[in-house]
Amino acid sequence: MAATPAADSRLLVIYASETGNAMDAAERVGRQAERGGCPAVDVLPMDSFDPSCLPSERFVVFVVSTTGQGDPPDSMKGFWRYLLKKNLGARWLEGVRYAVFGLGDSGYQKYNFAAKKLDKRLLHLGAEPIIQVGLGDDQHPSGYEGALDPWLLSLWESLNQTTPSLLPRMYDIINPDLSVLGDAKVEVIYHSSDKAQQDSNLLDFKNLIQRARSMSPSLQFYNNDKEPHYMLQMVSNRCLTKENSDRDVRHFELENPSSGITYQVGDALEILPSQSPSAVDSFIERCKLDPDCYITVMSFFATAEHEKEKLQYFASPEGRDDLYQYNQKEGRTILEVLDDFPSVQMPFEWLVQLTPPLKKRAFSISSSPLAKPNQIHLTVSIVSWRTPFKRMRRGLCSSWLAGLNPNEENLIPCWVHHGSLPPPHPSTPLILIGPGTGCAPFCAFVAERAAQSTSEATAPILFFFGCRNQENDFLYKDFWYAHAHDQGVLSSKNGGGFFVAFSRDQPQKVYVQHRIREQSARVWNLLKSGAAIYIAGSSTKMPADVTAALEEVICQETGCSEEEASIWLRKLERNGKFHTETWS
Repeated sequence: MAATPAADSRLLVIYASETGNAMDAAERVGRQAERGGCPAVDVLPMDSFDPSCLPSERFVVFVVSTTGQGDPPDSMKGFWRYLLKKNLGARWLEGVRYAVFGLGDSGYQKYNFAAKKLDKRLLHLGAEPIIQVGLGDDQHPSGYEGALDPWLLSLWESLNQTTPSLLPRMYDIINPDLSVLGDAKVEVIYHSSDKAQQDSNLLDFKNLIQRARSMSPSLQFYNNDKEPHYMLQMVSNRCLTKENSDRDVRHFELENPSSGITYQVGDALEILPSQSPSAVDSFIERCKLDPDCYITVMSFFATAEHEKEKLQYFASPEGRDDLYQYNQKEGRTILEVLDDFPSVQMPFEWLVQLTPPLKKRAFSISSSPLAKPNQIHLTVSIVSWRTPFKRMRRGLCSSWLAGLNPNEENLIPCWVHHGSLPPPHPSTPLILIGPGTGCAPFCAFVAERAAQSTSEATAPILFFFGCRNQENDFLYKDFWYAHAHDQGVLSSKNGGGFFVAFSRDQPQKVYVQHRIREQSARVWNLLKSGAAIYIAGSSTKMPADVTAALEEVICQETGCSEEEASIWLRKLERNGKFHTETWS
């Protein structure tokens, strides 16, 4: 299909992001293309682009992250399903030139799997690669940017050689004039505090959030997600770990004060946190803003020569590694950067343009709508860590939630989305493996099956849980034991079982994979009867170790080879009975 004249002069950048890094990288691709004079640049989230229009494009850059165990981001799944249609021939994308950059972590077995699969499929559909697929690696000293910098330079040089009209100012990409910024793309609008108090729309929380998120260019295509699905009230904030434990895991209960909540087990709840009032006040003071005004946009600059030189060095390819160590490794906030460069006094419009919006955080729902029809429960580890320079950092969303008082009015912007763990049929036997906070979705699964068992026949559940110490972090101990006794859904009388591994309570560390091996016969008997396997928890070594243990069980119980056991599990996955949901 011939490209339209508009497509001949347009560079389309499509991204699929889970945590926001792919979005940041895609926006950088777009900025550099604009700096090079590209007549038209569009940067779009993948789920906002109609894949049937892809043959009409001429130049497309894909930026995609890989999640979990080689999974594509949620925003890529519909696009990917379309590309896999059997009626798309080998010449469907003839005339389309493309480039793919992936963001991943080489510490995982399926490193950059989503990007590699996309690159291969585009090639099979007749598209022509501009350059080889780029593979960003979180393990690199400079993060994914260590690969992005040279990859982008190769991309622009290749495009300039074949289509110089697309980048008429190629020189500005390679040697950018950092003293010229051009015009800001946003406009600041001020409202007096008196007028704002009379504006009912500004006082409507949902409407206010929708309007604020609409200002961000990176969110302008998420029409369905700008306004929260629910504004939930926290009614319980309970610590699950012992007070002197080095970990703080909380149980939160949220409910809708105005109506019901629609969700199913396996879903995830996305939460948009708030900044702390003290941080906002400090930011207002640093930027010399009027705290009595509602402001819709922001940005920054510098005037002292030594600061300007340092910033220009950070912006150069030579300073990329030092910038990564200064900024990303230390997790510096915008306010901290501004404090390090006190001469920065740029129009506020630029600060907003360059400041990314707060990202929503997703948590596995740990309640069942059958058991708790107007509530959503969460199991959240309160994140904290020390940077290389020993600064204490805390996760924004988890710390914000932990600081909310259920006895005070609080409204939490929330969105409900399907997760990676589809709800099982009541007649399907289950093998659940969820160490640590990985138990969260399985609290929901067990509660759901217990509710179902009061009115219909249900299949048994084997649940493998793990934590460090029985005394310190045995999450939901009473809940599990209650369902493992008598006629509970985890009871051995009903064919189920609850098995826990305390990794630090004995000299030899014991993990969930050890318990799986110990229960080899029971695991295999349930697998033979059609069980589905669900794994949730940390995305480091656990999923691979658990999978290896399951393969050993199959080998031991059937006498097959390791390769045959691996094939058996892959077939289980293809049949929709092997699911994994992991997080870093």
